[in-house]
Amino acid sequence: MTSATPADPACPCGSDRPLSECCGRYHRGEPAPSPEALMRSRYSAFAFDLTDYLLGTWHSSTRPSNLTGDDATRWRRLEILDHDAQDDRGQVHFRATFQEGRRWGVLEERSRFVRERMGDEQRWVYLDGEPTVTRFKPGRNDACPCGSGRKFKACCGLG
Repeated sequence: MTSATPADPACPCGSDRPLSECCGRYHRGEPAPSPEALMRSRYSAFAFDLTDYLLGTWHSSTRPSNLTGDDATRWRRLEILDHDAQDDRGQVHFRATFQEGRRWGVLEERSRFVRERMGDEQRWVYLDGEPTVTRFKPGRNDACPCGSGRKFKACCGLG
């Protein structure tokens, strides 16, 4: 495993790899090799507010005309619960923990992915999903929802 340096931070997707070796390469144009890799890179793109990347990896039939950045949301943790790919279709079931000010929530979704022709190649793209959002309030002595392993009061609850 390679450790991240300040110039190359850890990827927010939870892989424990430097951003440049993980989702950063997909953000720079390399095709994601699987629906799971694309899901992780899209989560990281939400964390970094890379709206052009998000739109570019969305299926043409379901892509919104634009996305508005969201400075109020801080994406804290991604958990891949299940994933599968067969031929040109795939799915990823994930849970993403986020923070908006002092409020916390979890977005859970079973996302569908397909391969779409882009130029001379086929690329995985996000088709759709059915998200559910649950709000919660972590207790001071609970494990921090960001996944650090520390108590909430000694981690994200410091503010």
